[in-house]
Amino acid sequence: MQQRLQIRPRNIAGRFRFLCALALACALPLAAQVAAPGDKTTEGTSNVLPTVLNKVGVAQNINRQLPLNATFTDETGKTVTLGDYFPDATNPKDATKKPAVLALVYYTCPMLCSEELEGLTSSLEMVRYKPGKDFNVIVVSIDPSDTTAEAAQKKRQYLKRYGYPDTASGWHFLTGTQPNIDALVDTVGFHYVKVPGPDGKLTQFAHTSAIEVVTSQGRLAQYFYGVEYSPKDLLFALSEASGGKVGSPVEAVVLYCFHYDPHTGHYSLVIARLVQLACLLTVFLLGGFMIVMFRQDAKQAREVRELEKMSSVGLRNGSRPESESDKER
Repeated sequence: MQQRLQIRPRNIAGRFRFLCALALACALPLAAQVAAPGDKTTEGTSNVLPTVLNKVGVAQNINRQLPLNATFTDETGKTVTLGDYFPDATNPKDATKKPAVLALVYYTCPMLCSEELEGLTSSLEMVRYKPGKDFNVIVVSIDPSDTTAEAAQKKRQYLKRYGYPDTASGWHFLTGTQPNIDALVDTVGFHYVKVPGPDGKLTQFAHTSAIEVVTSQGRLAQYFYGVEYSPKDLLFALSEASGGKVGSPVEAVVLYCFHYDPHTGHYSLVIARLVQLACLLTVFLLGGFMIVMFRQDAKQAREVRELEKMSSVGLRNGSRPESESDKER
């Protein structure tokens, strides 16, 4: 008995419903991180920054000379100047051509600073240049109350995270007094504001996340915003900075570190911009996946119609389409 060829197309409507549900499931938890139940909002307008953040940001002072005479204390307790890390500025004849990555953080930061240093370390793992040999990593605390012991602990933490203990000479974690910190942050264009911590005291800082690449002569060459940095771009910036070249200002995707204290009712804006970008990226990726799958479904549907048409023609002619086993015989 002749059998009619039957091929069932995929359930396009079912897949559409599934992908929509998946997109919603991915986006909702991310959105919830921006405004979780019970969090304070800015009078119902999520796009309005708290007033305190109006003074927070990073101005890109490209080609500005760092204050090389500014004095700090490194993680071993030794007194150093910024100029110690940029000998090419004072002795160009014996140029080391060794640039630096500069990060302004504070060591007791409960949120964004750790993300920034984690992102920097992860990026450097994929850069062929090595700290100490090819460039320096200079981390400076903006909190004058941070201690040498805290700086040493941070160095151990991120050197271990980096995985190359022989590069220890290229990692520098500094603390300093307020005048020297001010001289550095003013030059970099790093603007922050002191805010109350959970105890109500001004022990925390509202600030943004950015690292800077500095030329071997101590001039600001390039800014990188956020908490994740492209290894390729970072490598290129270091390569250019080693020759004294500077880049150009880049578009800033600003992330804020700003803690919400439930006791005082202060606002909270913790990496909100990053979460919003992640939501958009999730939607775009799922949208692209849906387009590809719908095209495949449409192609299969056309093939099914052609096969059914061939099958019906064969049945009217008293024959049936050849199967693979028929062809082999």
